[in-house]
Amino acid sequence: MAHLLGIENIHLEYPTKIIFDSLTLGIEEGDRIGIVGRNGDGKSTLLSILAGTLTPQAGRVTSRTGIRLGYLSQADDLDAEHTVGQTIVGETPEYEWAGDRRIRSIITGLVAEIPWEKKVGDLSGGQRRRVALAALLTGEWDILILDEPTNHLDMEAIAWLAAHLKSRWVTHSGALVVVTHDRWFLDEVCLNTWEVHNGIVEPFEGGYAAYVLQRVERDRIAAATESKRQNLMRKELAWLRRGAPARTSKPRFRIEAANELIADVPPVRDPIQLRTLAVARLGKTVVDLEEVSVSYGKEDVLCNLTWRIGPGERTGILGGNGVGKSTLLGLISGSVEPTSGRVKRGKTVKLAILDQQFSQLAQIGDERVREVLARTKTSFTVDGKDLTPAQLLERLGFDRAHLSSYVNELSGGQKRRLQLLLLLLTEPNVILLDEPTNDVDADMLAALEDLLDSWPGTLIVVSHDRYLVERVTDQQYAIIEGTLRHLPGGVEEYLTLARAGASSSSSRAPLPSNGRKNEGSKKATAGVGEEENATASDELSGAQRRQIEKELAAIERKIEKLHEGEEKIHSRMATFNTSDYEGLSTLNNELRTLEAQVEELEDTWLNLSEQLES
Repeated sequence: MAHLLGIENIHLEYPTKIIFDSLTLGIEEGDRIGIVGRNGDGKSTLLSILAGTLTPQAGRVTSRTGIRLGYLSQADDLDAEHTVGQTIVGETPEYEWAGDRRIRSIITGLVAEIPWEKKVGDLSGGQRRRVALAALLTGEWDILILDEPTNHLDMEAIAWLAAHLKSRWVTHSGALVVVTHDRWFLDEVCLNTWEVHNGIVEPFEGGYAAYVLQRVERDRIAAATESKRQNLMRKELAWLRRGAPARTSKPRFRIEAANELIADVPPVRDPIQLRTLAVARLGKTVVDLEEVSVSYGKEDVLCNLTWRIGPGERTGILGGNGVGKSTLLGLISGSVEPTSGRVKRGKTVKLAILDQQFSQLAQIGDERVREVLARTKTSFTVDGKDLTPAQLLERLGFDRAHLSSYVNELSGGQKRRLQLLLLLLTEPNVILLDEPTNDVDADMLAALEDLLDSWPGTLIVVSHDRYLVERVTDQQYAIIEGTLRHLPGGVEEYLTLARAGASSSSSRAPLPSNGRKNEGSKKATAGVGEEENATASDELSGAQRRQIEKELAAIERKIEKLHEGEEKIHSRMATFNTSDYEGLSTLNNELRTLEAQVEELEDTWLNLSEQLES
């Protein structure tokens, strides 16, 4: 594949820390790269170097002549005096951009609810982020570099963005580099993962799930120095195998490899045990909402909503921006009074909320972390072990060196860790999490999820992070048209409902330009007809199914033989004369050939399996 962009021998350091030293990387056509790592390790810095907005102290950035690079940073540099329309399409005549199917899709997917003539300066932070992303995506780029593109996007918009990026370029063309804490998004759009840590960038094949598998294996090898991280990631892997329906279509051979790694890992959590503990602690009544409605002026946000929250329930609340999720949490916590209806709370309920504004830290900003912890209780029980507040904070990924820092000087991720710790130390039996993934890296999220697994209480989570919702909750509800709807099918059912709602409303709410609805409707109708015909023609007869099953069995036998061949080559290489470079090279070439054959057969096996499933 052709080289697009690269960095050679990059060195960058700040007065107190070396970020990168002698770093060399390359981006080629067809690359879809997700970047992960802890906050402060240099993910955004790496993107800035690749985009050319940050000059390293040594080394150079190389690119193909005439390369077109689009970069979405976390900084907001939009012109406050421009309208939304000017920002997204500039001075392009309406007939040109309105006739472009891709631009229409971007507008519908990201900014359909934002007034087209409204000035950027009058928008909220989330709306400005959507406008900036839409303006970038309307351009033609050979490389897209995106820094936290899912921030401020609801679950439907994240799903749309993933679909857009997957279909934006033809196969083996264009390149995508993205930093995001949304692990579902990483798995959906990325073919490779770069982990930034300790001044280096370590590449892994595959998306987030594959990265976790490979990282676990790496940690097993270095168990003496990475034992804490290893145990955490092995537990994460156990959930990937046992808890995520979307991943059960992976090739059986990869799943068997994962099973070997997690054979001795206990279940992620014991719902029955936790529920028993929670009932003993809470009693039968937690919070009951009875025919509750909330209105702001003439706008009805929640309408005649009834919900009885039971002890030990772990519930995810889904819904688009502005539908009333935070209002619902406010009703439960008591910070919002209903316009009508009744809220009943149990006498033993001790509730705590993790909000988006760090309100718990507002009064202690001028104090040192160590001083804050000194005022709390001396121990906290997790998994049957007594931990000090400092040990618990370390378990959450907090560096001990920052215990002497002032709270106001902490980064967003460090504040989130401290905020969570102080919340847990109050020993609540009901926890409300309002967008807990903001300012949090993947390692911190894994630590948070691990901690919540052993927490015996009622948990309610509002988040657009699909991975987190599926990971820590046992049931999901969606706020749809002011009411609460149970989702037996989980996040997938919610996205299906959201897409159906968007389709029905598209005829009532056209794009900012007139005269495009009929054309889009005709195309949509035609697409539905074609899809139905395709479905009818794709149905397999009994004979076809039996033939596919025979082919699958034959492929499995071939793969087993190839694996035996690989093992034999590995055994020969282990005892081979290391001074015989030519012989080693020959064995290595034979091994690569077998691996390529295995990969090709696995792809064929997966395609045939999907035919049977459909």
